Amino acid sequence: MKEGTLLWEPSNEFQEQSNMKRYMNWLKDNKQLTFETYESLWEWSVTEVEQFWESLWEFFEIKSSAPYKHVLSTHKMPAAKWFEGAKLNYTEHIFQKMRPEEIAIISKSELREIEQMTWQQLYDQVAAFQASLRGAGIKSGDRVVAYIPNITEAIVAFLACASIGATWSSCSPDFGSPTVIDRFKQIEPKILIAVDGYRYGGRDFDRMQTVKQIEAAIPSLEKTIVLPYLNEKPDLSKIKKGEYWSDFVRSAQSSDLIYEQVPFDHPLWVLYSSGTTGLPKAIVQGHGGIILEHLKKSVLQTDLKEEDRFFWFTTTGWMMWNVVVGSLLAGSTIILYDGNPGHPNLEAMWEFAEETEMTVFGTSASYLLSCMNEGLQPKDTYQLSKLKSIMATGSPLPPEGFKWVYDNVNSDIWLASASGGTDLCTAFVTGSPTLPVYAGFIQARALGADVHAFNEEGHAVLNEVGELVVTEPMPSMPLYFWNDHDGQRYYESYFDMYPGLWRHGDWIKIRTDGSCQIYGRSDSTINRGGIRMGTSEIYSAVESVEGIIDSLVVDVNNEKGEAFMPLFVVLAEGVSLTPELKKELAKQIRENCSPRHVPNEVYEIKEVPRTLNGKKLEVPIKKLLMGIPLERAVNKGSMVNPESLHFFIEFAENFSME
Repeated sequence: MKEGTLLWEPSNEFQEQSNMKRYMNWLKDNKQLTFETYESLWEWSVTEVEQFWESLWEFFEIKSSAPYKHVLSTHKMPAAKWFEGAKLNYTEHIFQKMRPEEIAIISKSELREIEQMTWQQLYDQVAAFQASLRGAGIKSGDRVVAYIPNITEAIVAFLACASIGATWSSCSPDFGSPTVIDRFKQIEPKILIAVDGYRYGGRDFDRMQTVKQIEAAIPSLEKTIVLPYLNEKPDLSKIKKGEYWSDFVRSAQSSDLIYEQVPFDHPLWVLYSSGTTGLPKAIVQGHGGIILEHLKKSVLQTDLKEEDRFFWFTTTGWMMWNVVVGSLLAGSTIILYDGNPGHPNLEAMWEFAEETEMTVFGTSASYLLSCMNEGLQPKDTYQLSKLKSIMATGSPLPPEGFKWVYDNVNSDIWLASASGGTDLCTAFVTGSPTLPVYAGFIQARALGADVHAFNEEGHAVLNEVGELVVTEPMPSMPLYFWNDHDGQRYYESYFDMYPGLWRHGDWIKIRTDGSCQIYGRSDSTINRGGIRMGTSEIYSAVESVEGIIDSLVVDVNNEKGEAFMPLFVVLAEGVSLTPELKKELAKQIRENCSPRHVPNEVYEIKEVPRTLNGKKLEVPIKKLLMGIPLERAVNKGSMVNPESLHFFIEFAENFSME
């Protein structure tokens, strides 16, 4: 399949019925603004920034108990303040247009059969949990953390937390205790919600020992609420502050939800995106910014309507979980799944799509490529007539992946590839229901996202690969990093390369028509299945193994478009890279980081390439493996050991065969 081949065009009916077209008509009728194309609408959205975001405030009927003074205080980043003076609540907007008897959530896991929850049931459970939190003394500004899978209880607890202005943070139970502690301990939570274990790929994983370790390591915790998930009655004797979920909720008098009115920039949740050094970045995002961004994302870019059933395969440790919850803002039904999407085989998710009458199937590029490589033909096996779109993120989807969808799922379907980041909890480049789909390309830059590709001279370029840079502020940008009191770490993470402009850390190419391609990370953060982890966390696990002196890890795409993560290790004298040692390395990474970050392969090297001041050359080695010529990828003059490159030069020549 040739890159750029036209694969699909939305019919006139599809476009006219889209929310994007409804918004464009609304702008014409209410603001006397006429846009004939998506590209002209995008251009206005990033040129007239205040006018655009204020139009969304009106279009989506944002409910605020106090008026805002102005839309945007300044265009400077990171100093921009949005809708100052406004007071609102995220959970109130979730239930703003609830239809009591309609289905809000459909869920399934390897431990539970398909379940449905109506909007009224969701409301009642959130109200009960809110009363329980209040009874436990939780108030606005307190932190509640969860070590929990992608199940309905996670959404209930989060919405209850947000309703009183408490700040939420979650990790998936497949994360090891050091990874979880490094994240949660930073924000000093008062309550930990945890499951006793989980099932993945048909195997059971008890997590009570891990919960005990987390509780012991976080002195601020006042209570640990244990949700029996793997076992009916897990033993709480070793959990010092433990209480069963059912007892916690039963102890409170349920009533109607009370929505604590909080400032637009009041902390809603904390997400984590690791840097290469130090603790993971604890990213704080606000009620108002997320409400506006997720309404834009779900209603306009994803075209969700009340009758839609929206699914994205995710865990609670990935920002896509937050996006899934945010899709309730559109009044849509959301679909949850907890378990291995490839168990008992790759057909499982297509069967799930049929069972749930899914209309939007969100997944990873790697999953679609796995289906392609297995030769699956879902259209011949499953009834997928309700499916109107497939959405993919996590890594770039190559042209072959696009072709497989149109050949084997549906020739008339909207395939929207997207790329964004935990840092803003949204997509920078994404789909539009009014645009055609070309093989290998993301359809467009998102509305309100002033995205450009910058070359090495710091100039915006078209049809060239460059750094992904955002030149205007967006409401869901982090309020701050937790405990980053002077804002220095926040500034260094995004603004030090181009002062006042957001540098995201991805390679991007933007075509003349506004469509895009992402070429992976330009920094050394490892992104596996959407979960970003700093290399320092992986090195900590790897170099704790006896016999490992030093290590280097990168994450690149091979010629098939598949993510490939090689780990390079320096061994102590007399130590061999045996299958047993590889298994031990995988075990340490799985238990201390996450199963997603287990390398595809381990290679022995003599030494790790380093700069004159001792830093590992992660990004240059990644560039080398991406096919960038040596003279452009590496500055040998900055190296203390340039001879160490010989191995990687040869490895890069053979990399496409991996």
